[in-house]
Amino acid sequence: MKKYQMIRNSHATILLGASAISLLAGCYFGPAAVKQPGIDASRAGSLAIETYDKDGNGVISGTELDQAPALKAALPRLDTNGDKGVSADEVAERVNAWKAMQSGMTSVRMHFRFNGQPLAGATITLEPESFLGNEVKQATGATSQFGDASPSIAPEDRPAPNLPGGAHFGLYKVRVSKVVNGRETIPARYNTETTLGQEVSYDDPGMKGNNITFALKSEG
Repeated sequence: MKKYQMIRNSHATILLGASAISLLAGCYFGPAAVKQPGIDASRAGSLAIETYDKDGNGVISGTELDQAPALKAALPRLDTNGDKGVSADEVAERVNAWKAMQSGMTSVRMHFRFNGQPLAGATITLEPESFLGNEVKQATGATSQFGDASPSIAPEDRPAPNLPGGAHFGLYKVRVSKVVNGRETIPARYNTETTLGQEVSYDDPGMKGNNITFALKSEG
């Protein structure tokens, strides 16, 4: 990264350079710049089960995962025992894995298509799963004419308002909205009743490949 210069002091790490922060998935703000949100791993696991395990067998699986799109999206990394479900311990392990990454925030690039065309002018919301606690903040952004968006935590919710944007590591419901002439043009299954989920973590394949893509359809 020879085009960039790192300046460190006791308060922050600042990255200077072309297209600096929000356009580069894979450039992270480490503990010197952004404190990680406090998540109680054990409690997060217990609350996840309490929220989504409707049959009471201690595992979120089958149709239960359809109601938990963030868990379903992250299943390949959550399901460490291969039972096609998610336990409290597996959620806790995943939270601890984020902590071990020692990054407070990261940029997230996403691409949205609707009926085969780039979705422009839509509002994208990354809504953190409530079982992660109050310190993981919501991130929002708007899609460009090409359907690209970089959702970010609002300045007032960042550790310091002048810090660059990004999102916390975590599990998120993804909500997509585009209101035209007072009418929502995106089906409810992508917003109020969303089936879309995303894990923000630098070992997520979509983030590693800078290729988080959602193909939405008006029907089907």
